[in-house]
Amino acid sequence: MSERGAAGPGPAAIQVSRIMRPDDANVAGNVHGGTILKMIEEAGAIISTRHCNSQAGEPCVAALARVERTDFLSPVCIGEVANVSAEITYTSRHSVEVQVNVMSENILTGAKKVTNKATLWYVPLSLKNVNKVLEVPPIQYARKEQEDEGKKRYEEQKLDRLETKQRNGDVIFPVINPDRQTKEPHTVSYSQSSLIHLVGPSDCTLLGFVHGGVTMKLMDEVAGIVAARHCKTNIVTASVDAINFHEKIKKGSVITISGRMTFTSNKSMEIEVFVDADPFVDEPRERYRAVSAFFTYVSLSKEGKPLPVPQLLTETEDEKRRFEEGKGRYLQTKAKRQAQMQQAAQQ
Repeated sequence: MSERGAAGPGPAAIQVSRIMRPDDANVAGNVHGGTILKMIEEAGAIISTRHCNSQAGEPCVAALARVERTDFLSPVCIGEVANVSAEITYTSRHSVEVQVNVMSENILTGAKKVTNKATLWYVPLSLKNVNKVLEVPPIQYARKEQEDEGKKRYEEQKLDRLETKQRNGDVIFPVINPDRQTKEPHTVSYSQSSLIHLVGPSDCTLLGFVHGGVTMKLMDEVAGIVAARHCKTNIVTASVDAINFHEKIKKGSVITISGRMTFTSNKSMEIEVFVDADPFVDEPRERYRAVSAFFTYVSLSKEGKPLPVPQLLTETEDEKRRFEEGKGRYLQTKAKRQAQMQQAAQQ
């Protein structure tokens, strides 16, 4: 992996590049969405930590607090280079907004295409006291409108984080070895899946807490298993709704990543993923919800063409409620995308 700086309106933008290997991809050769999410987070962590330590004061590490909705515009394939560029676009007193773009490059032909755009929010945590959030050095804006727009985005994500935390008490029981022979295909219980992971040193930051990118990669793996079990075809990540990191996960914890299907349209699936942590090393405490998010997947043929998705069969009142909520999110996203396309056509 390589990293270099580039000129930008705020602090120097950076670019991280890496060639995609077979272990980054699925059986069809498409790079896992979680691999790209991990690279996005690594670039964001580098630039935000560098900025937060640019002035004299306590040394700190920038911790990921939130990732806004991310669309996977085009798949990345084995052998291509993923170029991830990151730039700081807004700072509040205690947080940093980082805009990240991902471009894939075919190094044989030179062809390039934009594959992802993402917005991440970080907070600086003191190296001396991990529970102490430090102040962020302000950035200079080229125009007053840039600061006003950034402040608006900051307030919106702050409100959404609060709403997400309030509804974050939902329980999903881990499913490790279910008897799928007794369950009807295309039901929630048939495809529901879980993964258990022991957090080791290689998963963690200098502070001994899990990298946000590691968590997102594991979440994408579980969501992909759920989608594959439902469709039994090649599946790829289409988008990820906002990911909120509610609490830090400490080294030595055992985390359970659980996913369940919540909604299907004709050509897409929404999967809800929870991450629960059991920190039984050093500081034993009750299991807690650390992260939650919704992933959207699509089903593809061997030729890479979209396939119809089998409709989800809901069996309980909770499943029916979650289906309707997922349908609302789907229609809201669809309407927003259509409005953006109309606006772009008028420009």
